[in-house]
Amino acid sequence: MAAVLATVPDPGLTDACGESPGGLCEAVWDSTDNETLAKLADWAIGRPLKIVVIILIAFALSRLGHRAVRRLVLRIVLADQQLAARTLSRVGVPTPTVVTDPRREGRARSISTVVASSVSVLVWVIAVILVIGQLGIDLAPLIAGAGIAGIALGFGAQSLVKDCLTGLFILIEDQYGIGDVVDLGEAVGVVERISLRTTVLRGQDGTVWHVPNGEVLRVGNRSQLWSVAVVDAVVGPDADLALARQVLQETAIEVCATDAYRDVVLEPPELLGVESVAAEGITLRLLVKTTPGAQFNVQRALREAIKQAFDRSGIDLPFPMRTTWTGVPSDPPA
Repeated sequence: MAAVLATVPDPGLTDACGESPGGLCEAVWDSTDNETLAKLADWAIGRPLKIVVIILIAFALSRLGHRAVRRLVLRIVLADQQLAARTLSRVGVPTPTVVTDPRREGRARSISTVVASSVSVLVWVIAVILVIGQLGIDLAPLIAGAGIAGIALGFGAQSLVKDCLTGLFILIEDQYGIGDVVDLGEAVGVVERISLRTTVLRGQDGTVWHVPNGEVLRVGNRSQLWSVAVVDAVVGPDADLALARQVLQETAIEVCATDAYRDVVLEPPELLGVESVAAEGITLRLLVKTTPGAQFNVQRALREAIKQAFDRSGIDLPFPMRTTWTGVPSDPPA
């Protein structure tokens, strides 16, 4: 009988501290049997103390989760590229040289920042819900209202969700990074900023393009890992092709060996030969592999040097001619 009575809650304690009394409220009630003091102790000390503990735990979990996610993402993205190549070479399987991506660390930090921020938001949302519960506010109407508002917001913000998801995959797949020269359709330029929602490009004429990531249907990256300077030299139909090829090759080697371009040229120039034959002239194509983004300066220097070399060698160049026909109008009929 005593055990049964011990399990029955004290009505006064329930009135003062609720169905689930806190330790401080219960201790004050047991000591004073005063409902007002018990409630005051619970509201002034007990609940604020619980709220502080919730905030501290949320802060610690946010920091630890942020750090753990960053380390995990960095470890995955910054994995050694040549690990597989070295493993295969040990068993006698030849492998090509792996090109190291200098932007990999920046991409890893961008991805880790996005994922870690999502973890922090989740932790703090849960903490806010627990704090509201400690204040005695009924969470059921709030959760129901938030659910309805979330559905309405989801229907109205489909494009925003699409932009953010596309931006996350752009970062994960490393389609382009800051400093790359990309072609996104109508917008072509250098990437200045990437976020989950938009990509900011600056065109060659200074125009700043703000492109929603959800509108990016295809990406042409002109400066990832390495680039190629493509130079087409057009000579006249009667030009000596053997001499033109020799002058073109020698000039390209000289330009690439100068101090201005020695560090940006990755491989010796490659002369492909005749690219096209037309009535206006014969096109010879030259390729030079360069570091990312350096192909444009190399192309300009090569074109200038090739023109001067062709002039010195007396190679026939196409000369556009315009023919104008003039005539005397006939006399008007009588």
